[in-house]
Amino acid sequence: MSEGVSAGGGLRERKKKATRAALVEAAVRLAAEHGVEHVTVDAISAAAGVSTRTFFNYFDSRDEVFVMIGADSGDRVRRAVLAAPRDLSPLDALREALASELEEIERHQELWHLHAEVLRGAPQLLARSLGAHMADELGLAETLAERIGEGSPLFTPERPAFSAPADQERRRALGLYPRLLAAVGTTAVRVAVEHWCVRQGEIGFADVFRETFGHLAAGLPAPAPAPDAPAPAPAPARDESPELPLNHPENP
Repeated sequence: MSEGVSAGGGLRERKKKATRAALVEAAVRLAAEHGVEHVTVDAISAAAGVSTRTFFNYFDSRDEVFVMIGADSGDRVRRAVLAAPRDLSPLDALREALASELEEIERHQELWHLHAEVLRGAPQLLARSLGAHMADELGLAETLAERIGEGSPLFTPERPAFSAPADQERRRALGLYPRLLAAVGTTAVRVAVEHWCVRQGEIGFADVFRETFGHLAAGLPAPAPAPDAPAPAPAPARDESPELPLNHPENP
């Protein structure tokens, strides 16, 4: 393939990603302003500067656009996990892959905050988003399994997203460790983001993220109490007297 063709293919792919991102952003901002129930495909398309026909080239329905924020993120994280230096532990490889991705999320923090508000106000979208999140987490678990040498012929590079019940064989092929690591890693990201969002201006997100994974790497030991923290209240004395039967004459 010539360099011109290769570059053209790359340019087309970048344009497609930019159009998808513009549609997602338009949908989220319109929903945050007017409510999801008042947002139409026509309005989203107009706000993104494309036709309604173009919208349906990217999404099967209006609701799908609300769960596609960061749709390319999972692929990038999985590639980074496999490309990480082999001397890194699986947890460190996952941490570094997520850290690179979260730099992009931090740059678009306002949009992610609006997206969270939209989902909280639309239970049907929240449920759909959680389903997409779980499928992405299982895909990450497959990648972690490959990295630690527990891959399977079922974990092909072109594997589709998980969808029950057709993927039970893939689920059975996954060991406990990669599934747990994927779940712990994605949960750690969510907690770090939420912790940082209510403390912006006090601490940088990168610091929160590193501290979160530091706790995981250390095995989650209880932190030392702060110097000015009050001493814990003593436990109440335990009554060691024998318990009397209910029908005992001395039982009040």
